[in-house]
Amino acid sequence: MANFVLQVPNSVRSLTVSASASSNGSPPLSYSASSGGGGGPVILELPVDKIRRPLMRTRANDPVKVQELMDSISEIGLQVPIDVLEVDGVYYGFSGCHRYEAHQRLGLPTIRCKIRRGTKETLRHHLR
Repeated sequence: MANFVLQVPNSVRSLTVSASASSNGSPPLSYSASSGGGGGPVILELPVDKIRRPLMRTRANDPVKVQELMDSISEIGLQVPIDVLEVDGVYYGFSGCHRYEAHQRLGLPTIRCKIRRGTKETLRHHLR
């Protein structure tokens, strides 16, 4: 069994972490934090269906790139996490569109994310 260190911002008062085997080649981690606050991004596994993609309808993905990513993810796992903004416990993804679609099409339940917390004002800025 592998050992790992998870660095968590001091502003997090309560943290629950779980890990088990993953079908996409990365350690599936999940967390729940009981306090708000700043701090740097945290890399964790999130359920694909818990990430809102508000710009999905305005952008088209390159099907060749999605297929190449599907092949790569199947073989070696996701190498670069997608960026996710967490606002009031809701996760929003604005980048990593091809990686996200590849995970969906492969039927993978989770995706590795670099999560940063933001405010509603930050979310409004991303939606412009």
